[in-house]
Amino acid sequence: MDWLNTDWLNAAWWGTADHDVARFVLQRGIAAVYVIAFVSGALQFPALLGERGLLPVPRYLARAARTPGPTLFRWRYSDALLRTVAWSGAALAATVVLGLPQQGPAWLPMLVFLALWLLYMSMVNVGQVFYGFGWEILLLEAGFLAAFLGSDQTTTPVITLWLFRWLLFRLEFGAGMIKMRGDRVWRDLTALYYHHETQPMPNPLSWWFHHLPKPLHKVEVLGNHVAQLFMPFLLFAPQPVATWAAVVVIATQLWLVFSGNFAWLNALTLVIAFSAVGDSVLAGLLPGVPVSADTHAALGTPAWFAAVVLAMGLLMLVLSWWPLKNLISREQAMNASFNRWRLANAYGAFGSITRERYEVVVEGWDGHRWLEYGFRGKPGDPARMPRQFAPYHLRLDWLMWFLALGQPGMHWFIPFLNKLLVADRATLKLLRHDPFGGRPPEQVRARVFAYRYTSWREWRHSGDWWVREPMGDLVPPMSRAS
Repeated sequence: MDWLNTDWLNAAWWGTADHDVARFVLQRGIAAVYVIAFVSGALQFPALLGERGLLPVPRYLARAARTPGPTLFRWRYSDALLRTVAWSGAALAATVVLGLPQQGPAWLPMLVFLALWLLYMSMVNVGQVFYGFGWEILLLEAGFLAAFLGSDQTTTPVITLWLFRWLLFRLEFGAGMIKMRGDRVWRDLTALYYHHETQPMPNPLSWWFHHLPKPLHKVEVLGNHVAQLFMPFLLFAPQPVATWAAVVVIATQLWLVFSGNFAWLNALTLVIAFSAVGDSVLAGLLPGVPVSADTHAALGTPAWFAAVVLAMGLLMLVLSWWPLKNLISREQAMNASFNRWRLANAYGAFGSITRERYEVVVEGWDGHRWLEYGFRGKPGDPARMPRQFAPYHLRLDWLMWFLALGQPGMHWFIPFLNKLLVADRATLKLLRHDPFGGRPPEQVRARVFAYRYTSWREWRHSGDWWVREPMGDLVPPMSRAS
C-alpha cells in the first residue's frame, strides 16, 4: 500500500483544498438537518407510531414479513428505546454542527455520520406512511456520503464531492422531468396560478406569492425549468461554471423556502448544492472567504481512508444504474429507493398540481355545539395567518393534506379520531389547540371544506386569509360507544 502514500494521493483527481467551504457547509449543514429530524422524531414518533400510537410499530413488525430496510427495532421496539435513539442521534449530530469530530482523524466524523445514517434509517424503515416522504431518503443518502468527506486533517476527496453533485443532479433533474412528464400546467407555465394556494402547507408569505401578477408566475415556472432541467448538467462543468450553476440552484431553493413549508427538503438541497462551489470562485463574490495558495494541496490522506473512499465510490457507481435508468424512463418513479440501504435513490416532487384546495376539519361535540380542533401547520381557522415551520416537519399536518386529496388514510385517521374521543394526551400534544382543554368530547366528526385565498379586497375588509365552504362529511359523528 506504499503507493497510496505518494504524490498519487496529492493529485488533483483525488483531493482539493479548493472545496474547504464546501466540506464545511456539507458536514455542518447535513448534521443540522439530522438534529431537526431526530428532535422531530423524539417529539412526534411515539404519538404517531409508538406502542400506543396511531400505527403502532410493534403491530407493524408483527405482521410484516420484511421491513423495507435494516432497523434496530426489528427485534424489539419500545417508546423508551425510540427516544434513546432519537435524542442520541440529535446529540451526535450536534457535535458535528459544532465541528468537534472534524478536529480529529478522518475515521471520527466517518463513524459519527455512519451512526446518524443507521440510527435514522432505523426510524424511517418502521415509520410507515408517516415517514414516506422523499426528504427522508434524501437525508439518509446525504448522511451516508457525508461520512466520506474526511476531517480537517485530510484533503476533501473529489470522489465524494462528485457523488454529492450526482445526488443533486438526480434531485433537481428528476424533479424537472417528473413535472414535464406530468401535469400540462408545467408545460404551459401556469402551474403557479394554483400552487401557492394548494400546496400542502402554506407559510406566511404564500398568500402574497399567490397574488403576484400572472405573467410573473409564468416567469417563475420558466425559471424553475431552467434551474431543474438545464443547470444540473453544468454542475459537472469546470469552475467557475459549476459554482454559478450551484448559485442558481441555491437561489431557487431560497425562493421555495420563502414561499412554502416543505420540511427540510429545500434547506438540505441548498446545502448539497455547495458541493459544486469552489473556494476561489466564492472568494471573488465574498472577499472574506479564505483561499488556499495551492488548490490541489493535500493535508495528508491516510491509505486506509483512500481505499475506503474508492470502495464507496465504486459501490455508488454500481448502484447508480437504477436511478439513471429511472430518469430516462417514461414510467419515471418519484421518491423511490432501489435497495434496502436507501442509497442512490430517485427523487422528484409535484408531478401534478391540484387546482382546488380541500381541507379536513375535525370537530368535537360538547353537548351543545361543535368545536373545532386546531392544527399547528395546516389551514384551519380562516382568520389565522399561515405559520412558518420548515425545516421542522409536521407529519400529522402533511398527512391531513393527502387525506383531503382523497388518498387512502383511514387506517390512521380513524385511530386518530378515537384518540381524540378519549382525550389522549400524547395525541393532543400534536395539535395547536384543544377546544376541550384536555377533557374528552362526547362525539367527534370530520368534515371537508373547500378553501381558497381571500382576494385583496376581502383581506382588507375582513382580515381573513382564507374563505372556506363546507362540502360534506368525511366521517360522520362518532362516539366512544360507536
